[in-house]
Amino acid sequence: MKEIKAIIRDFKLDAVITELKKIEGLPGITISEIKGFGKSKARNAQDKISEGLHEFVPRVKIELVVHNDIVDQVIDVIQRTAHTGNPGDGKIFVIEVSNVVKIRTNERGAVAI
Repeated sequence: MKEIKAIIRDFKLDAVITELKKIEGLPGITISEIKGFGKSKARNAQDKISEGLHEFVPRVKIELVVHNDIVDQVIDVIQRTAHTGNPGDGKIFVIEVSNVVKIRTNERGAVAI
Protein backbone atom coordinates (compact mmCIF):
# COMPACT_ATOMS: atom_id res chain seq x y z
CA MET A 1 0.00 0.00 0.00
CA LYS A 2 1.12 3.52 -0.69
CA GLU A 3 0.01 6.95 0.48
CA ILE A 4 -0.01 9.52 -2.28
CA LYS A 5 0.03 13.19 -1.31
CA ALA A 6 -0.30 15.77 -4.04
CA ILE A 7 -0.04 19.53 -3.67
CA ILE A 8 -1.81 21.16 -6.64
CA ARG A 9 -3.29 24.47 -7.77
CA ASP A 10 -6.80 24.94 -6.39
CA PHE A 11 -8.40 25.59 -9.79
CA LYS A 12 -7.20 22.16 -10.98
CA LEU A 13 -8.97 20.25 -8.18
CA ASP A 14 -12.26 19.50 -9.99
CA ALA A 15 -10.49 18.18 -13.07
CA VAL A 16 -8.14 16.00 -11.00
CA ILE A 17 -10.96 14.51 -8.93
CA THR A 18 -13.07 13.84 -12.04
CA GLU A 19 -10.18 11.89 -13.59
CA LEU A 20 -9.28 10.06 -10.37
CA LYS A 21 -12.87 8.84 -9.96
CA LYS A 22 -12.47 6.98 -13.27
CA ILE A 23 -9.83 4.68 -11.74
CA GLU A 24 -11.37 1.36 -10.78
CA GLY A 25 -10.58 0.40 -7.20
CA LEU A 26 -9.87 3.92 -5.98
CA PRO A 27 -10.81 3.73 -2.27
CA GLY A 28 -11.29 7.42 -1.51
CA ILE A 29 -9.75 10.87 -1.43
CA THR A 30 -9.06 13.41 1.32
CA ILE A 31 -8.82 17.08 0.33
CA SER A 32 -7.33 19.93 2.40
CA GLU A 33 -6.99 23.62 1.61
CA ILE A 34 -3.43 24.65 2.43
CA LYS A 35 -0.99 27.50 1.95
CA GLY A 36 2.77 27.52 1.70
CA PHE A 37 5.68 28.37 -0.56
CA GLY A 38 8.30 26.61 -2.62
CA LYS A 39 11.80 27.49 -3.76
CA SER A 40 10.78 30.93 -5.02
CA LYS A 41 9.27 31.82 -1.63
CA ALA A 42 6.05 33.01 -3.39
CA ARG A 43 7.82 36.19 -4.58
CA ASN A 44 6.51 36.11 -8.15
CA ALA A 45 3.24 34.25 -7.56
CA GLN A 46 0.17 36.09 -8.79
CA ASP A 47 -2.09 34.32 -6.29
CA LYS A 48 0.04 34.98 -3.20
CA ILE A 49 -1.37 35.74 0.21
CA SER A 50 0.46 38.05 2.60
CA GLU A 51 0.30 37.27 6.31
CA GLY A 52 2.39 39.59 8.39
CA LEU A 53 5.90 39.58 6.93
CA HIS A 54 5.39 36.33 5.01
CA GLU A 55 3.91 35.51 1.63
CA PHE A 56 2.21 32.21 0.83
CA VAL A 57 0.36 30.71 -2.11
CA PRO A 58 -2.95 28.89 -1.71
CA ARG A 59 -2.93 25.27 -2.81
CA VAL A 60 -4.93 22.09 -2.32
CA LYS A 61 -3.54 18.87 -0.87
CA ILE A 62 -4.99 15.57 -2.07
CA GLU A 63 -4.27 12.49 0.03
CA LEU A 64 -5.01 8.88 -0.94
CA VAL A 65 -3.97 5.47 0.34
CA VAL A 66 -4.14 2.97 -2.51
CA HIS A 67 -3.23 -0.60 -3.37
CA ASN A 68 0.15 -0.99 -5.08
CA ASP A 69 -1.43 -2.05 -8.38
CA ILE A 70 -2.95 1.41 -9.03
CA VAL A 71 -0.19 3.65 -7.66
CA ASP A 72 1.32 4.49 -11.06
CA GLN A 73 -2.11 5.11 -12.57
CA VAL A 74 -3.02 7.55 -9.77
CA ILE A 75 0.29 9.39 -10.11
CA ASP A 76 -0.08 9.64 -13.89
CA VAL A 77 -3.62 11.02 -13.62
CA ILE A 78 -2.64 13.67 -11.07
CA GLN A 79 0.49 14.72 -12.96
CA ARG A 80 -1.25 14.95 -16.32
CA THR A 81 -4.39 16.68 -15.05
CA ALA A 82 -2.77 19.15 -12.62
CA HIS A 83 -0.05 20.21 -15.08
CA THR A 84 -0.02 23.79 -16.41
CA GLY A 85 3.68 23.99 -17.26
CA ASN A 86 4.24 26.96 -14.98
CA PRO A 87 6.25 27.19 -11.75
CA GLY A 88 4.08 26.31 -8.76
CA ASP A 89 2.20 23.39 -10.37
CA GLY A 90 2.93 21.36 -7.24
CA LYS A 91 4.43 18.08 -6.14
CA ILE A 92 3.41 14.45 -5.70
CA PHE A 93 4.81 12.44 -2.79
CA VAL A 94 4.61 8.65 -2.52
CA ILE A 95 5.02 7.07 0.92
CA GLU A 96 5.07 3.41 1.92
CA VAL A 97 2.18 2.47 4.25
CA SER A 98 2.93 -0.39 6.61
CA ASN A 99 -0.57 -0.82 8.01
CA VAL A 100 -4.11 0.56 7.99
CA VAL A 101 -6.77 0.07 10.66
CA LYS A 102 -10.42 0.72 9.86
CA ILE A 103 -11.81 2.23 13.05
CA ARG A 104 -15.42 1.07 12.60
CA THR A 105 -14.67 -2.61 11.93
CA ASN A 106 -11.10 -3.06 13.21
CA GLU A 107 -10.13 -4.50 9.83
CA ARG A 108 -6.40 -4.24 9.24
CA GLY A 109 -4.08 -4.13 6.28
CA ALA A 110 -5.08 -3.82 2.64
CA VAL A 111 -8.71 -4.80 3.32
CA ALA A 112 -9.07 -1.73 5.56
CA ILE A 113 -8.61 0.71 2.71
